[in-house]
Amino acid sequence: MADAALRLATLAEELLNTPFPVRLRAWDGSEAGPADGPVLILRRRRALRRLLWQPGELGLARGWVAGDIDVEGDLYTALDRLAGIIWERADGAIPLRDPRLLTAARTLIGLGGALPPPRPPVEEARRRTGGLHTKWRDRQSISHHYDVGNPFYELVLGPSMVYSCAYWDETTSLEEAQAAKLDLVCRKLGLTEGERLLDVGCGWGSMAMHAAREYGVSVTGVTISREQAAYARKRIAEAGLTDRIEIRVQDYRDVKDGPYDAISSIGMAEHVGAVRYLEYAHQLHALLKPGGRLLNHQIARRPEKDEDAYRVDPFIDRYVFPDGELSPLGRTVSLLEEAGFEARDVESIREHYALTLRRWVANLEAGWEQSVRLTSFGRARVWRLYMAASALAFEHNRIGVNQILAVKTPETGAAGLPLRARTWN
Repeated sequence: MADAALRLATLAEELLNTPFPVRLRAWDGSEAGPADGPVLILRRRRALRRLLWQPGELGLARGWVAGDIDVEGDLYTALDRLAGIIWERADGAIPLRDPRLLTAARTLIGLGGALPPPRPPVEEARRRTGGLHTKWRDRQSISHHYDVGNPFYELVLGPSMVYSCAYWDETTSLEEAQAAKLDLVCRKLGLTEGERLLDVGCGWGSMAMHAAREYGVSVTGVTISREQAAYARKRIAEAGLTDRIEIRVQDYRDVKDGPYDAISSIGMAEHVGAVRYLEYAHQLHALLKPGGRLLNHQIARRPEKDEDAYRVDPFIDRYVFPDGELSPLGRTVSLLEEAGFEARDVESIREHYALTLRRWVANLEAGWEQSVRLTSFGRARVWRLYMAASALAFEHNRIGVNQILAVKTPETGAAGLPLRARTWN
């Protein structure tokens, strides 16, 4: 009798003390659970061994990347329903001595076997060496995420090649929204012709090109991704901007040629890490001239009741951003102030990132076969899951993104900003 789905759904409901939120279909063709909405598919018994050897989110993620676990129907709806039992359980983990865990293990072994323990998908980040957020280890982590082929990023990001939150209104396309974000950064920095801009984590050169072309500034862009740097230099040469822009493969800690009039750091600080953040803030402060401005565009998480208990999401750490860390907004502002900056403006654009991510997911899905050819089946699945889940996290205020405008205010106290820097609708 084909009953794997019913047995697994019943087991899940006993462990979670709640009805299983989506329909479940097992490898034997059996189904159980609500008839409406998406279906969670266990294509192979191996999915159960993954959960047995690595219970929780990481085991599920490995199953998804390998194709052992799939979703039929709307992925956003499936993730939204599953979020309550994977990421948001208020009652915490089941105690190890709870007899339900032994029952669960026996059921998983009975249905899927215990051996052999499945190997992680090849897309999982290799074991990292060196101290956390040393230059060597940061290069390994950045390479894992960014050096997967520029054509893949072209497919996902579109012509703008901007890998950070766009700035939307009701009518803009993705490309227009990304251009609006770059221009917003330039306007907040108050860029004027002839000034020097340092773009930290310059990506594929889009910010540098916009600032040089539209505001007449000289730009130094730094990245530790060689693939990004090569792509950015090619774009800059084709645009005839090589006399205004220099792209370096360089760690931000090694930049010594200040002072700069302004610094942009867009979607880079998430890679800095808590142990290095004050150093990062001091370094940028030292590179600015008195009165110079920093625009720090950074994802933030909600504060924990016990900040010492914060742990990086295992799926993100193993498959997306190795060693990436999120901090609460207040902590980031405090560290910038501790380094000597005056924080002058904070703008939350959380909803804008959800819109951006949904457009990237749509691009990926529209070019699915090509994305698999450009990277791998598993890598394309990593990106689809990561971007869809992140869109929901922004929509539900589990994470946010903020632009912090900070000034290296001189001793005179003249920050050089207008009395009304913002206009509210």
